[in-house]
Amino acid sequence: MDKVIRKPADAVADIPDCASLAVGGFGLNGIPETLIRALYAQGATGLRVVSNNCGVDDRGLGILLAARRICRVTGSYVGENKEFARQYLSGELEVELVPQGTLAERLRAGGCGIPAFYTPAGVGTQVADGGLPWRYAPDGAVAVASAVKETREYEGRTHVLEHGITTDFALVRAWRGDRHGNLVFRRASANFNPLAAMAGRITIAEVEELVEPGSLDPDQVHLPGVFVQRVVPLTPAQAADKLIEKRTVRA
Repeated sequence: MDKVIRKPADAVADIPDCASLAVGGFGLNGIPETLIRALYAQGATGLRVVSNNCGVDDRGLGILLAARRICRVTGSYVGENKEFARQYLSGELEVELVPQGTLAERLRAGGCGIPAFYTPAGVGTQVADGGLPWRYAPDGAVAVASAVKETREYEGRTHVLEHGITTDFALVRAWRGDRHGNLVFRRASANFNPLAAMAGRITIAEVEELVEPGSLDPDQVHLPGVFVQRVVPLTPAQAADKLIEKRTVRA
């Protein structure tokens, strides 16, 4: 039951080339930066990433992207990474854009063993009708496009079929966690981290504060340890390493 692995490098050592990864966080908030850097040092390539976004040019998943370690991204927001846009538009990167709420539910559904579900999000757009460019050719033509999705009427409203997501591994960050893998997330880091953790067959969580089993109030646990296979305690410096893309303050 003790799932603690002290060294981040050891926790990600068995992630192979071409693995699929669900990665938590929103922008740079709540991202598993330490695990991402350990994976960069480990050298795995051809990674297929599922994440809300792909970091920025020098932080988060942007580190792996700049090193050409990522071949495919399933996400919902790409606005803060110029290298991401360059690779996508030049045909070097395959990108599946998903409505943000749909992405969250696809991760949750996969983690709950639900293979598919219907949602009204995306009906009447290329999300449902197909034709979204997933990969461009070097000449700018669309090399790979999304397929038409099944739709159905429920109570007079059209819904589109979406599939649950499961991945080989998941990398997440939590505020507190115990040795059994029970996790508590704080503020905005509670958005995609629990969902990404549920979707991974092997979930690795970096935690800012490691506590002993029984220290966490069961009513306060956001993600039970059954979803987590490895717990990596952060150093104080690693725990304090938190960034946001843009900071706005009053004059």
